[in-house]
Amino acid sequence: MENEDINSKPKLSFVICHLSFVKIARREVFRICKKPVYFFCMLVAPVICVVFFLSLMKEGLPTDMPIAVVDMDGSSNSRNLVRQLDAFEQTKVVQTIVSFEEARRAMQEGKVYGIFYIPKDFGVDATAGRQPKLSFYTNGTYLIAASLLFRDMKTMSVLAGASVGLQTGLAHGYTEGQIMAQLQPIVIDTHAIGNPWLNYSVYLNNTLLPGVLQLMIFLVTVMSIGSEIKYSTAREWLAMGGNSLTVSLIGKILPYTVIFTTVAFLYAAALYGFNSFPLNSGWLPMLSALFLLVIASQAVGIFMIGVLPTFRLGLSFACLFGMIAFSIVGFSFPVLGMDPTLQALSDLFPLRHYFLIYVDQALNGRPFFYSWTEYAWLTGFLVLPFLIGKNLKNALLYFKYIP
Repeated sequence: MENEDINSKPKLSFVICHLSFVKIARREVFRICKKPVYFFCMLVAPVICVVFFLSLMKEGLPTDMPIAVVDMDGSSNSRNLVRQLDAFEQTKVVQTIVSFEEARRAMQEGKVYGIFYIPKDFGVDATAGRQPKLSFYTNGTYLIAASLLFRDMKTMSVLAGASVGLQTGLAHGYTEGQIMAQLQPIVIDTHAIGNPWLNYSVYLNNTLLPGVLQLMIFLVTVMSIGSEIKYSTAREWLAMGGNSLTVSLIGKILPYTVIFTTVAFLYAAALYGFNSFPLNSGWLPMLSALFLLVIASQAVGIFMIGVLPTFRLGLSFACLFGMIAFSIVGFSFPVLGMDPTLQALSDLFPLRHYFLIYVDQALNGRPFFYSWTEYAWLTGFLVLPFLIGKNLKNALLYFKYIP
């Protein structure tokens, strides 16, 4: 009889915990339904972002970006040069004028993103071998437009020089093979791996959208726990979990975990299914990474409100930390090029490890062996709530919110 009682205690304890999870989760669902801000952060904002960013960059690269050509030569050679420049996919010549001041004003007013300047007597000087100079200007305020137009105008200048060299060489009796050996002694054969289309949507959206999701998770997690302190309902919440912070936290964040995981998987469906972005290692590695990103971000959110257990400061911490992630994870500027201190700090962001998994698994299709440390990092974030458990529980029991 005594043995039966001893064996029944773990079972009873499990049943009580299970009932506590269910009660707290049900209570949280009612709280979510009462406050539209939760619905907005968890569903509306992510959906708006995925529709906005995917439609904004649906062409992959911006095309037909306007430039002005200042043609001071007006010869057949310069007109042919302008036609070839206009034939580039990213470039559209909208103005061909002879006044540099007018072109400069058009750039300052935002009507054009670049200026291509052809000097006077360009054709004659080029044929005579006097090395005329082609000049081009771009508006660095528009980073992507400026870099793409700079590439097109530079390519056109090199091609123009090669064309003149070819014509001059033929006039001197050299064969085309002899001339090309001088113009291009080394032939470059380039192949872009991972993203051979140079599609900006593939490059940006696979990190921007999870970054937005991470930010929303930070905010919702901090808000859901911080509101318990603000409205003095924390004791009631803890009592439902048998005064166990672990049981209370798991029951509370469970509905958010389900919702955010569903949203993350819908992101994956939109990116890798509907838009057919590269997914070289299959679905499982990326779905696993997204799930770990969700729970790791929730763990960081709990840590935030535990360190700063006030509604205002907790949300400020979440906003700041979430926004910095877009700059420090390495998709816009390589982490190896940053200061060593920032390189170390980048590991504190779940999005950083998700980004490395995405590069290895989805883009490059490498074996799991090369990414297991990043999965381990995401799992390791789950330790954070235990580090501030005592501080958070004291705040929930004794902190008095001051408006």
